[in-house]
Amino acid sequence: MPKTELPDPRVSPRFAGVATFCRYPLLDAVCATSRPVDWAIFGVPFDSGVTYRPGARFGPRAIRDASQYVKRFHMEFDVDVCEVLSLADAGDAPVKPYGIKDTLDGVAAWARAIGDPARTKLLAVGGDHSIAYANLRATWERRGKPKDGLGLLHFDSHLDTVDAVWGERWGHASPFIRAIEDGLVDPKAMLSMGVKGPLNSRSDLDFARTRGVSVVTYEDCFRGGQQIIREFRERLAGRETYLSFDIDVVDPAFAPGTGTPSVGGFTSAEVLALLRSFRGVEIVGADVVEVLPDRDPGGVTSLLAAHVMFEVLALDAWKRVHGGHAHDAQGRCLA
Repeated sequence: MPKTELPDPRVSPRFAGVATFCRYPLLDAVCATSRPVDWAIFGVPFDSGVTYRPGARFGPRAIRDASQYVKRFHMEFDVDVCEVLSLADAGDAPVKPYGIKDTLDGVAAWARAIGDPARTKLLAVGGDHSIAYANLRATWERRGKPKDGLGLLHFDSHLDTVDAVWGERWGHASPFIRAIEDGLVDPKAMLSMGVKGPLNSRSDLDFARTRGVSVVTYEDCFRGGQQIIREFRERLAGRETYLSFDIDVVDPAFAPGTGTPSVGGFTSAEVLALLRSFRGVEIVGADVVEVLPDRDPGGVTSLLAAHVMFEVLALDAWKRVHGGHAHDAQGRCLA
């Protein structure tokens, strides 16, 4: 019996019924069966932390709708995600649109109580990137508050380590400086992938350089970046790691629906391949953020975000099936 029961698409069409993330059952329905939950996926409809275009508060609803066509079998990993993982849609976290810090505190407290803290991992769907701090805190606390912090795989066009913007220290430009300050993340076990575009100043890089954050720009990926990734993956071996994915890491030609677009980035195919390259890493929590439906012709950004969610779950499913380290087609260890 699969760990996640899905509606039969030949009986209940994918365009029918109440939309949940990837058609996974609601958390309350799973809990009523006493079945344990491996991943609880929840929306955080909040965008009061943005510095440019608002509208990501509607992201969770759009991604739920787009995810109705996400299927269950991962061809590249040869794994049926629903056979391996018990998955549930936990609904939306409570938010306070006029208060960033109040919202983050509230979301963290709400997420802490989802499912079985010792087993259930949390995948937050935003919303702007400020919400990453809340899910990171909840994840860190549920993992026993590791003194060295969690590892972090960060996919983004931006560094998100700005101390404050207009006096605000909790906006979407600052989640990781706050997370590092609070000991949730080990900066020496943090990799920011796909950073690109012009910066406000050279000093934007200072925090990452002084704290030991590894930064791989989009251009780096085509000039030795694979070696950096390989070395970083080895550094993460056995390390509990959080994955944060800002959709603006993808070129706006492929993901136009975002609030702070940055040109010259990954294609959809490239970013999915990049995510898959981290198989073997112990992912213990994640977020997918910054989808802005009003700027998303045809819903292509929401659809990509839904598939990024699936790739994150597939990484965990692959890890559970294969254990240990990943290997390439020639049998060489990848992690």
